[in-house]
Amino acid sequence: MVVYVRKRRRPVSEINVVPYIDVMLVLLIIFMVTAPLVTQGVKVDLPKAEAEPLKEDTKPPLIASVDAEGKYYLNVGDTQKDPLSAEDLAVLVAKHLQKEPDTPVVVKGDGNVPYNNVVQLMVLLQRAGAPSVGLMTDMPEA
Repeated sequence: MVVYVRKRRRPVSEINVVPYIDVMLVLLIIFMVTAPLVTQGVKVDLPKAEAEPLKEDTKPPLIASVDAEGKYYLNVGDTQKDPLSAEDLAVLVAKHLQKEPDTPVVVKGDGNVPYNNVVQLMVLLQRAGAPSVGLMTDMPEA
């Protein structure tokens, strides 16, 4: 009579990370392909000027844009590419500033737009509750 003694196997306590690496690489490729396609705001030709950039520890700013045709845009929600009326822009900015009052507000004006349109946008933003309004520029080429 032969008796077989079965040895108990201990469970393996290692995590197989190969599937996680595969998922990470697929996500990396997806983000690398889609990142250039995601642009924020409206295409405007900013005036060139030397200025201090925003500090990195501040919240992302609200960017109100005015293009060469004098149309207003705001970088909030799904309406970034749709022109807004002055009243709609003021309402959106006021609502956003009520939720987050310390959000910086910046004007992104096309270099070819009349100065009056930029000033009118700044006044509109201040009436909507923006404590201060900054101007966005491009760095001049050396």
